Amino acid sequence: MLVWIFKMLFKLNGWKLNNKFPEASKHCVMVGAPHTSNWDLVYTVASLNLLKIPLRFTIKKEWLKPPFGWFVKPLGAIGIDRSKVGNQKDGKVQQIAALFAEHQELALVITPEGTRSSSPKIKSGFYHIAKAAQVPIVLAYLDYKNKEAGIGKLIYPNQDYETTLKEMAKFYATIPAKFPENNSFIPLAND
Repeated sequence: MLVWIFKMLFKLNGWKLNNKFPEASKHCVMVGAPHTSNWDLVYTVASLNLLKIPLRFTIKKEWLKPPFGWFVKPLGAIGIDRSKVGNQKDGKVQQIAALFAEHQELALVITPEGTRSSSPKIKSGFYHIAKAAQVPIVLAYLDYKNKEAGIGKLIYPNQDYETTLKEMAKFYATIPAKFPENNSFIPLAND
């Protein structure tokens, strides 16, 4: 039923899928960018469901309790117990990276911009999680100009963070976002 709803959403709004997803995309850190609109979530959930890629994202474990949990669990939420690590970034990274050993298929979606507004800093957690879990980083995109959702690139985190970020910025700077002025990757690509 849900797949039918997503198909209709895409068809009625004129969206299409770039379904050339590499097999590695079923066990990866999937970067969702540019993230400039609340519609990004709707089209991301729809496209990954249509492509039969098990969308997952992390959330505080407290948010999985009813009533909110009734809605976020089916969307792919995985609870993270932040009390075990406090504010330690390394502890959070290791806890999230360990999820890959627990799941045979896991496309963990992360929006490194952290906001829908333009941000001068891209959060590096996606990179550290992929490196710790030894999984590829998949660059997922929503091209609002051409109304296309898909995967544009696969990056293995075997280079330093700055080089990885530059490679991502060159890719995402060319993707027409819903609100292009909020694409945080454009200034990075021009540095």
